[in-house]
Amino acid sequence: MFNQVAFRINVLNKVISIVREVAQHEIMPRFLQVARQIKADGSTFTEADLAAQDVLMEALRKIRSGPILGEEMPRQKQEALWYQGVDGLWSVDPIDGTSNFLNGLPYFAISVAWMEQGKSVLGVIYNPVSDEMFYAEKGHGAFLNGKSLPIKHNASLLSNAVANVDLKRLHRKLATEVAADPPYASQRNYGACTLEWCYTAAGFFDLYLHGGQKPWDYAAGSLILEEAGGYMSGFEHDDYWAGSPWSRSVVAALDRDLFVQWRDWVRAHR
Repeated sequence: MFNQVAFRINVLNKVISIVREVAQHEIMPRFLQVARQIKADGSTFTEADLAAQDVLMEALRKIRSGPILGEEMPRQKQEALWYQGVDGLWSVDPIDGTSNFLNGLPYFAISVAWMEQGKSVLGVIYNPVSDEMFYAEKGHGAFLNGKSLPIKHNASLLSNAVANVDLKRLHRKLATEVAADPPYASQRNYGACTLEWCYTAAGFFDLYLHGGQKPWDYAAGSLILEEAGGYMSGFEHDDYWAGSPWSRSVVAALDRDLFVQWRDWVRAHR
């Protein structure tokens, strides 16, 4: 008789193991050892991104068959794979935070997610410098190195909150409002979307705001936040999954009341 629970745990454990191995053998040996390269769209990549993606793709194919969408692919191929993978798709970011990786800043991560019908059902995000392994499966909770998320309770008032805000990708009006008269107590942005999701899920950040992410930016992290009990929406849609998958805005928080205050403030100042 097929044991769904055993299969589920086996897949998750294999993904965690692969991600850790790729970090150890493909990424960390190249930390501060590789040169910056520029893609056609102007974004940054390195030899480490390509090597890690190749190894991840080869290993993931052996775990579960399905298209593999990677950040380091031509846009046309990415779009084709996304639509081919409606019934099942791997989404991979070999190094999220490549600029940090290049500059020696210890805030970058590997992200792997399995998606079905355009939504995430398994997610793993790993910061190899801090050895923080975040992971989640749909309906089974979210964890950091075996400890259930969230780790700490959040502020209950917007005025007391610590926010992670990516100003670069906000429209000018909202960015100006956030910079000039923020409704929260303090603000951070460290330059790696996947870890921003995780730190919000853990309770390290009270609020999260981002103007537009691609599938590999949100695939694993959105599930980890959701499974930690958090809330999220887009700028225009209460349903986070509505709209284009290629540019999803994010308004998020762990606490329900705080999320409503944050979402309403953001929409009022756009």
